[in-house]
This record gives sequence, structure tokens and C-alpha cells, in this order.
Amino acid sequence: MEIIYWGTRGSIPSPGRDTVVYGGNTPCVEVRLKDKTEIIIDAGSGIRKLGDKLLKEKIKEIHLFITHSHWDHIQGFPFFVPAYIKGYKIHIYGASPTFGRLIKVLSGQMKFLYFPVEFHNLASAIDYRKINKGGIDIGGIHITVIRTNHPLETHAFKFQEGNKTFVFMTDNELDSQDIATIPIKDHLKFVEGADILVHDAQYLKKEIPLHKNWGHSSWESAVAFANKAGVKNLYLFHHDPNRTDKEINLIVKKAKERSKKTKVFGAKEGKSLIL
Repeated sequence: MEIIYWGTRGSIPSPGRDTVVYGGNTPCVEVRLKDKTEIIIDAGSGIRKLGDKLLKEKIKEIHLFITHSHWDHIQGFPFFVPAYIKGYKIHIYGASPTFGRLIKVLSGQMKFLYFPVEFHNLASAIDYRKINKGGIDIGGIHITVIRTNHPLETHAFKFQEGNKTFVFMTDNELDSQDIATIPIKDHLKFVEGADILVHDAQYLKKEIPLHKNWGHSSWESAVAFANKAGVKNLYLFHHDPNRTDKEINLIVKKAKERSKKTKVFGAKEGKSLIL
């Protein structure tokens, strides 16, 4: 599978000359399977440019996975051009309770008070698919979910293709268990031995007291977590909107030095990974 970052920033888009390297768009990750099946994780502002690419490639069937309904993870959907074109199919996936909110959430942000085109005017064929406990299969890949520790119910996704495993686990608080609904041992088991883990690393350890129970992790805890789980490659994700490229470079440098087993990288908008 190929994994491409279209948005790596958390909370709010942060364009500018200080965010060019890691990007300023909010969460959106493309997963392209060997059989060309198109999977998208989250519809942050990064999905806009991805939509333009899919139009050029004439990819007309899209599987969109939504981790949760906070705005930075859905705000790009109204600008996703394939949704406006007849002949395109968009399957939107979520696990409960997010699944039950999908129609209300996606259409709500497109009400006329907020956006000029309402959801019911979209011309593509859109349907909604629930991910149950046993997971689902798409195009030869098996996908399972687990709840993360976040104030709003959020899910991480694990993609398994052959003997390769990619886990997307953003908006997960490792530094405090006050809001925990899932024991840390279950999260460790979920990501154990993953070839690639994309994990929330919005904060520094010293910043956590100011943001406790917000549902985000420090990079220090993300590195410790990946090492304990035997993850091969960790990509720090959901960068703080106020963090400059220079500051993230320093975080990644320190993370690499601290990590004993796992290779550590900073997720960069536009970066493509082959797994």
C-alpha cells in the first residue's frame, strides 16, 4: 500500500512561511492499495488538493474513513470536488457512535448559514457504512478499529495488507488516563509490531498540564508508547498549529535520540510512503 500525507496539522489550518516543510493543512491521509482502491482517512483541509488529484486520475470510487467529528477532521469535505460530480461514488465509514452522527455532522457544516452549497445538492452517490467490532475488508485489506482516549468518541484504524500493518491513531491522550475508556494495554496490543504507526504528538511533555484531558499526546509519550509496542516506524502527527518547522525539526531530532528501537519521523504534508 502507498500512504500519502495531505494534512498533518492539528486544530486549525496554519499556512505560512514557517509551516512549509511539515504543512499547514489539517488531517487527511490517502491510502492507495495495490489494486488501486482509494482510501482516505479524515477530511481535514488537506482533502481539497487530494480531490483535485483524484479528478485528474479519474478515480471515481472513494472510501472515506472518519475518526471523529471535530472540525479539523471534517472541515475540508465541503471543498472536496468529487462529492459534487455525478458518477462518483463516496462510501463514508465510521464506528459507533461516530457512524450515527455522520449525516448530521457532514450536512450540518454545509447549512446555508455557513456554506453556499447545501449537502443535499451534492451530485455524487454517497452512502454510509458502519465498521463493527470484527472490522471490514476492502480490496484485499482488513481494517479494524479501536477507541482512543479523547473527550469526543474517536477511533484509530489498523490496515493490514498481507504481512504489512499501518495504524492511524490520532487524537489519543497517552499522558493522562483520566478520560481513558480503553486501557493502555489494549492500545499497545492494537499497534504491536506495526510497520508504520501515525500517532498524535501535538504537545511537549511540559505543555501537557495546560492541555490535560484535551485528547492529545506529548511527543515524549508517543515515542515511549511506540517503543514499548515494538513499532518499526513512528510518524509524529497532528502538529500544533503554533509549532514552526524549526521547532518540529528539533522535536523530531530529540525523538530520534530518545527512541531505542523504533525509527521516528515527523509526518510531512506531501510525503509518500510505500509499505
